Amino acid sequence: MTESVLQSQIADRKEEPISQVWIRRLVWKIAIATLLLMAVGSATRVMNAGLACPDWPLCYGQLVPTQQMNLQVFLEWFHRLDAALIGFSAIALASLSWWYRDRLPAWLPWASTFALGLIVFQGVLGGLTVTQLLRFDIVTAHLGAALLFFSTLIVIGSALIPYEGTGAASKLAWLGLLAALLVYGQSLLGGLVASRWALHQCFGASQLCTVMNSHILGVFPPTMTLIALIWLARRTPALHDTLRKLINSAAILVGLQVLLGIATFKLHLQVEVLTVTHQAVGASLLGVLVAFTVLAMRDKSKLSVI
Repeated sequence: MTESVLQSQIADRKEEPISQVWIRRLVWKIAIATLLLMAVGSATRVMNAGLACPDWPLCYGQLVPTQQMNLQVFLEWFHRLDAALIGFSAIALASLSWWYRDRLPAWLPWASTFALGLIVFQGVLGGLTVTQLLRFDIVTAHLGAALLFFSTLIVIGSALIPYEGTGAASKLAWLGLLAALLVYGQSLLGGLVASRWALHQCFGASQLCTVMNSHILGVFPPTMTLIALIWLARRTPALHDTLRKLINSAAILVGLQVLLGIATFKLHLQVEVLTVTHQAVGASLLGVLVAFTVLAMRDKSKLSVI
């Protein structure tokens, strides 16, 4: 990194409003909590704990069901607790964005409001998963909304990072976006397989076999796109260090995800830790690709702050 670029980044950090620093830190904290929420949600599903609390939004009519508490009840209760904390954090994020809007990028209040709308929608879907007795389409939509909320937070956080582009990633931004979209679609297929227990009930040419086989075949488009992205990124000598770290992380995550997918399939979803890790790694891979895409687009425009 040249001395002029380094000085420019230091100047950007000095000029950055303190309100923007607070909001950026809050966004990343919410993103981490959301990743945890999705992991706990996956554990809730594979441990058959989705209906451990028969009512909603309380659990056995209580905020903390101490008398009924066991592992399954704890998973469902903690899942709801984490979701509630994220909801309040999203309200704080939107409120702060509008309160300090004169010192922030013009798009930030609207993006924060969009994120708040997503988490409200996510909460409604969470209630419906209980009242509708874990209907597979609602459970899949619940996951899809969570991933979209998580991706929105990554977009906001990545757009707020002080960053000086080199202009070397102009050909990688759209490929990164395509990879992220394909991983998102594959994650939804994986959620559908899990919510319908398609791996356990796939016999002959049944509809559930179609779901299962679609997920297996669906591995190839995102994997090949990721391989192309990684190959092109590594052949770009002037690529920003941050982008290079993200693409290296994506390479590790996609390799791990493929191995976890094979192990999960071979063991017929019987090892809960593998299944939960498989979903968590998939969500992490999506987050890395979204961050890469946002920064690559900023790199293309050589903008320090969007």
